[in-house]
Amino acid sequence: MSAITAPSSDVRIPLRGHLRHTGALIRRNLLWIRQDPESMFDALLMPVVFTLLFVYVFGGSIGLALGGGQSRYVQYVIPGMIAMMSMTLSQGVGTGFSQDFNSGVMDRFRSLPIGRGSVLFAKIAVELCRMLFATTVLMVVAVLVGFHIHHWAGLFAAVGLSALFASSIMWVFLTLGVMLKNAQSVQAMGFLVLFPLQFGSSIFAPTKSMPGWLRHFTDYNPLSTLADAARGLMVGGPVAHDLWVTVGWSVAITVVMAPVAIHKFRTKS
Repeated sequence: MSAITAPSSDVRIPLRGHLRHTGALIRRNLLWIRQDPESMFDALLMPVVFTLLFVYVFGGSIGLALGGGQSRYVQYVIPGMIAMMSMTLSQGVGTGFSQDFNSGVMDRFRSLPIGRGSVLFAKIAVELCRMLFATTVLMVVAVLVGFHIHHWAGLFAAVGLSALFASSIMWVFLTLGVMLKNAQSVQAMGFLVLFPLQFGSSIFAPTKSMPGWLRHFTDYNPLSTLADAARGLMVGGPVAHDLWVTVGWSVAITVVMAPVAIHKFRTKS
């Protein structure tokens, strides 16, 4: 019992031990996905459904507003969809974390002489793998609906930037996974956070036609800067400002939320 309640046990574990523990937990989480392939359905189906929905339902009208047609909208929305994947799939790390607590798995982990932060880093690493899988599916569908990859280096840079931002948001959902009682509560809270951030941004449509108060919100919305940076990297256009603002958001969120998540995990009774 003392091993569970002693938060100072991490101090005696060297960096190599933390890395070894993180690797073992990553392997455990990947094996769990292999045994439960249904857990990958959201990463597989979400990019397909959202791409087809927005391209073929809204692509014609929004494409005209962009000065083209459906093909113009495809070039606009796909980089934004990469940004959306980083936010939407980040929610899964919180719900999975909460489920592990309720099933007793986390009590077992906290009774072992392993680094407490290793459990959290392993969760983030596996969710980033799921995000990269979803992004691969998204790009396959995007090419099929007519997306043209102008800059391969820009594509990889956009995916890397999205992964950086996703890793910072995962600390928020890890904190919610520790603090809230069950996965349903984490999912409901995540929906309240994700919905206004995603649709109050430049992911799916330009912000010029939005009312002034909403445009002020989108200007400070990190998903807007992430989508615009990905758009500039993949299709062409201004990049520097949106890139550095997104990196700033990512670093700030990580610096604030990572210590909170680790502390909450160590002290959860």
